[in-house]
Amino acid sequence: MRGDTADKQFQKGLHLARPFASVLIDTYNHERFIEKAIVSVLEQDFPATDREIFVVDDGSTDRTEDIVRKFEPSVRLLRKPNGGQASAFNAGIPQCQGEFVAFLDGDDWWAPGKLRAVCDVLSNDASVGLVGHGITEVYSDGREHTELLREGWRLRITTKAGAQLFRKRKSFLGTSRMTFRTEILKQIGSVPEALTIEADEYLFTLGALLSEILILREPLTFYRLHDSNAFQLADGNPEGLRRKQRVLAALGGSLRIELRKRGLSEEIARIVVESVETEADLLRLRVDGGMPWETVRAEIRNYRMTHENASISHWLLRILGLLPACALPSRVYYSLRQRVSQNNVYRRAREKWLPFLEPPHVDRYRTTRP
Repeated sequence: MRGDTADKQFQKGLHLARPFASVLIDTYNHERFIEKAIVSVLEQDFPATDREIFVVDDGSTDRTEDIVRKFEPSVRLLRKPNGGQASAFNAGIPQCQGEFVAFLDGDDWWAPGKLRAVCDVLSNDASVGLVGHGITEVYSDGREHTELLREGWRLRITTKAGAQLFRKRKSFLGTSRMTFRTEILKQIGSVPEALTIEADEYLFTLGALLSEILILREPLTFYRLHDSNAFQLADGNPEGLRRKQRVLAALGGSLRIELRKRGLSEEIARIVVESVETEADLLRLRVDGGMPWETVRAEIRNYRMTHENASISHWLLRILGLLPACALPSRVYYSLRQRVSQNNVYRRAREKWLPFLEPPHVDRYRTTRP
């Protein structure tokens, strides 16, 4: 069954009275982007009387506050000292009075119809506590990369199979994609404030334990990639990578504690948290170094999780590429691998003879705007 068919099923028998929804926008020094984010919410086909909009300004030092205040009283501004994403969520969520809370990062924006679509799902299926959807990544040079889920739209991490689905589909549940039933957020409680980034993953992981998740196929969020993006760190800045590594390690530890406390088995919790802990290990090895055996172990574990459909040829190439890691210090190995991966001859050879793997559950489309 295709995603559009699944979506049509949720359009049947819609409630006559639309629920009251809260929109929570977290922002920090987004003066270049915050107006587009707010306007994308105000222009949703959703009655203004049926929604409220909060912007949590996490201690911006630029013109973000002035820009947000232009939209008052339609938008309520909450200012706080800088503390990161978790502290912004902890400040904003208790203020939300809606039945549902839809999140948006201040540097992203929503597609038309987003709020209606996610609220319709939550209104018509009480078993769903969290809704995600497809995404379009937008690059500064005009390129756009859209990812749509091909199958496996509904899941919950209370089973091994559900946890494995979650691990491969959680990219459809990030901040600007996730809309919660408010009662689920209340059950989760506050987010550990060490999560200055990745606080969204803490929320949607526990949300997947407490209720069913449904992922719509439609790309309802535009995710902006830019030079100040705290998560992507495309420039490879060591301090930024080290900061992200510490947050990922804290996220993995916090999730293990909470999942155990809430009765999830150790086997399923390991499946859920393994990808976070592995990413933290890989960043540590890349930035701070480690023993060769640590590099090999972490790389094989990561490849097994991210490329479950890998052929024997791909596995042989992966093992061949790891041979230098058996002898080189971790930082030297990653520096060498980066130079090889950026080599045009290598990339053309890979594309011709052994193309890079694409996840089988995702449809990807690339376009360029003029």
